[in-house]
Amino acid sequence: MILHALLFPHLLADQKLNPGAILLETSEGDTNALLPLVANGGFANFTVVFPCLVGRHLAKAMSPELSKALIEGGCQVLKESPYRSDEQAKPVAPLTAQWLIGDWYLAPPAKTSGRQATSRTLSLKLLQLVALDADTCEIEAIFRHDPVLAYHLLRLVNSIGVGVGRTVSSFSQAILILGRQQLKRWLNLMLFAASQDDYRSAMLLAQVTARARSMELLAKAVGLDRATQEHAFMAGMLSMLGTLFGMSLTEVLNPLKLSEALTDAVLRRAGELGSLLQTVEYGENADEAGLRVLLSKLNLTADDYNRITLEAYQWMLGIIQEKQDHVDA
Repeated sequence: MILHALLFPHLLADQKLNPGAILLETSEGDTNALLPLVANGGFANFTVVFPCLVGRHLAKAMSPELSKALIEGGCQVLKESPYRSDEQAKPVAPLTAQWLIGDWYLAPPAKTSGRQATSRTLSLKLLQLVALDADTCEIEAIFRHDPVLAYHLLRLVNSIGVGVGRTVSSFSQAILILGRQQLKRWLNLMLFAASQDDYRSAMLLAQVTARARSMELLAKAVGLDRATQEHAFMAGMLSMLGTLFGMSLTEVLNPLKLSEALTDAVLRRAGELGSLLQTVEYGENADEAGLRVLLSKLNLTADDYNRITLEAYQWMLGIIQEKQDHVDA
């Protein structure tokens, strides 16, 4: 049996420490298995948003057919290795380095500004209220204390369209239209995008959105119901809150009163959701052996995983683009 290559995309940062490009690498195996993905029209949309770079390992392993398809899809072969930083501090790349790679954005947070701390505290409190199914008036009261959160909520709801000639101008109306499940998602995203003062913020937002979407798509692929797919998304989001706050994850999650399934998945990698989270983490770390074992247990193929990974990254790039559009507006 021919072993199909696994796709390992890596997000590169630019000199400003913002997401700047996607680096494509693969595991050992038949790289021609990626041809259907590359030929898909969605791949072209993927490369329009961000530069798409072919890593050196993939460049050596790929066939002429795949090389042609990648180039036609908008990719280019990486010419120089990106500057690597795994230091637990803000990296300072040489001016000659176009791209940065590494785990620098997983460092503990620097001392936060008062505004940043307040915004994240309110976001976390909001998430707690939504998780506990609190009354809308309690949730609305929090928005009245943070104009930044309020602005983004109203902008989000108005951007999704609420009828011709009609806009939303009240918090209760916005919460009703958005719905509790979508509000949970949005609040998680806002936690990671809360402040421009945190140099890690943009890259953390990118990783956590790709992780959460991957979890959701994996849950769907293995046949779990829609509610469990939503829980999978939440597990991916919640799993990185410890990194965001520089605290133990147990301490961060304790006030949220999560379900046992979510808690077991996020803290102990246990249960169905825990297996999905492990799968995503193996992929993030390019751990081929561990990933193939878990994919086999989930009855998923390498092709299933590659499709899910690419779709998750496309979704993540859409979130980044939307956030940038809000900043530029």
